[in-house]
Amino acid sequence: MRQLTAAAARRIHLAAQGLDRRPRRRPRKHDVLAVIRRMRILQIDTISVVARSPYLVLFSRLGSYDPRWLEELLDDGSLFEYWAHEASFLPIEDFALVRHRMLDPLGMGWKYRSEWVAKNRKQMERVLAHVRAHGAVRSADFERTDGEGGGWWEWKPEKRALEALFTRGELMVARRQSFQRVYDLRERVHAAWSDDALPAPAEVERRIILESVKALGVTTARWVSDYYRMSKRGTPERVRALAAAGELEEVTVAGWKDVAYVHPDNAALVDAQPKPVLTTLLSPFDPVVWDRARALEMFGFDYRIECYVPAPKRQWGYYVLPILRRGEIIGRLDAKAHRADGIFEVRDFYLEEGVRPSTALLADVARALREAAEWHATPDVVIKRTEPRSLRKTLQSSVDNG
Repeated sequence: MRQLTAAAARRIHLAAQGLDRRPRRRPRKHDVLAVIRRMRILQIDTISVVARSPYLVLFSRLGSYDPRWLEELLDDGSLFEYWAHEASFLPIEDFALVRHRMLDPLGMGWKYRSEWVAKNRKQMERVLAHVRAHGAVRSADFERTDGEGGGWWEWKPEKRALEALFTRGELMVARRQSFQRVYDLRERVHAAWSDDALPAPAEVERRIILESVKALGVTTARWVSDYYRMSKRGTPERVRALAAAGELEEVTVAGWKDVAYVHPDNAALVDAQPKPVLTTLLSPFDPVVWDRARALEMFGFDYRIECYVPAPKRQWGYYVLPILRRGEIIGRLDAKAHRADGIFEVRDFYLEEGVRPSTALLADVARALREAAEWHATPDVVIKRTEPRSLRKTLQSSVDNG
């Protein structure tokens, strides 16, 4: 059993995720698809104080690219949407990995309200018939007639029907329009698919586990279940069985209490342990930080997304971006892109405990801020507050004079 240092495990993890370095050439559309295939899952979130999460996750890995490419890949059928970690973009070749979930939507928990479906089956049939007869639709194409209104928890019946039909796999997302889902029949969106090609559930589980381990680079059995939101109880045992069968390699990582696992395709990364050189901002929904326990054990980074926390109870801010620097998460900042004014506002900037604000570190962070601001088309970076406070002028000067 090979032994790895904690630093080596981080290097392998970041390299597997495409976060050790940026491409040497300018990115192209096929690079977006390659990044998603590497991660397997690109989680979707709609908050837009900075670029929406899926676009920011891609920027972290590719640098300045055209965000329209993501929507074009969905439109041309290279990607599809479904529940994986959460709502996610996935490569179309992975459709078989989630098809069983569509065929058994009762296993989807809160994402599939079976009681509502039982009471509103005729409504769902009417919506499905409408799509079949008239083509792709958005929720906004249906007028609200139930007298209700308000937040996401008060969806109109047609929206609930569309989401239930989507969860059941009868509808798919054909494209996005102003980031709104446009639904169409599965057989029109993914005409090449036949359920005759569906692997057995055990084989699907095997493939999901192997792909998760490969995407994570180095992982414990506990962390595997979170990647595609599989059973926390049964998945670790299955991971150990695949290792016993020779399909995964067991390794030890200094400081980790559990045995870790590596996919054979990542053996070269384990041998090379490429030194990460990238400094960038991460989305709160980046795979590197979406598992709080993994981020804490791997990076010593205690992170919680606070946009869903009442403002008086927030410790760090509304939409806080972790700062990745050369293999370490060295800080976090609360940012907002004021697109109309061309300003990238850093409301709060924090270094992690024990991180020394050297000249080289601040230069790397300043460069990452400038890159993010330019890509957002908000080139004027304004830093409002830092902790420690003495850093504000120095970091602002480094950004301005880059």
